[in-house]
Amino acid sequence: MPSTDGLSDAEYGALADFRFALREFQAFSETHVAEVGLTPQQHQALLAIRGASQDGVSIGYLANRLILKPHSMSGLVARLEDLSLIRRRASTTDRRQSLLELTDKATRLLEQLSLLHRDELLRIRPLLSKLLNILL
Repeated sequence: MPSTDGLSDAEYGALADFRFALREFQAFSETHVAEVGLTPQQHQALLAIRGASQDGVSIGYLANRLILKPHSMSGLVARLEDLSLIRRRASTTDRRQSLLELTDKATRLLEQLSLLHRDELLRIRPLLSKLLNILL
């Protein structure tokens, strides 16, 4: 039976189930990230650096991808450097700007985590597809 605000009961159910599935995936991610000694934000930063199309990313780019202010990003970058997960290098186009790149240690950790995350997404893909189809 359609609701008075334009969404059916099935659509509300699908939205609720979709949110729940996303939260379960987030909990899965947080657990596995913690097992390798990272915070979710550190993992997200490493993934954003690796997933960028350019060679090395600026703090501003990374702050944008993590939806943080650049000054908040500086502390996270410093912690990642302290863990030997990223390194800074001077930009070849703007010497005032530092670019961030992953270390070999970070690349290995990120590959391990990314394989786990990909497999989990593939596992829940049928459910997500079903829920999206209800909404479409």
